[in-house]
Amino acid sequence: MTLEEFRGQDNTVEASDRMQSAGSALEELLVSAKKQDCLTVGVYESAQVMNVDPDSVAFCVLASDEEYECDIALQIHFTLIQAFCFDNDINVVRVNDIERLADILGTEESGEAKDAHCIVVTSPNADSWKGSALETLTMFCEESRSVYEWVPTITLPER
Repeated sequence: MTLEEFRGQDNTVEASDRMQSAGSALEELLVSAKKQDCLTVGVYESAQVMNVDPDSVAFCVLASDEEYECDIALQIHFTLIQAFCFDNDINVVRVNDIERLADILGTEESGEAKDAHCIVVTSPNADSWKGSALETLTMFCEESRSVYEWVPTITLPER
């Protein structure tokens, strides 16, 4: 085994640990934001919040799976939301397990699952998220951008 191969194994393990940590942090952030009523769910609803008050947006999650990969309209919305997030210094991640994300979010009063394709975490005041999962996710996004992964993908932990 060469030194490069050995380092490659370390990087793979380190990346896996980072991904697990980010997945747990994302779940913690979503649960906490839901309890504090700081969560906007849905593509159009999230776009509205970003348009009206972009400074209140702390984090953005875009979710899709194989079923929606060919949905051109959804992909266009994702591209526009990503561009808006980049222009306004909002961290954005992708999640490939929309069903798991919907489980975390729960259902609406009508009993239907929420449209979890886009989720925006808002913050009523900047200090409410200090020392939390948001900082872990911010670091994850910064590290991902440093290796030119502009919209990192997070895997949520299994239940």
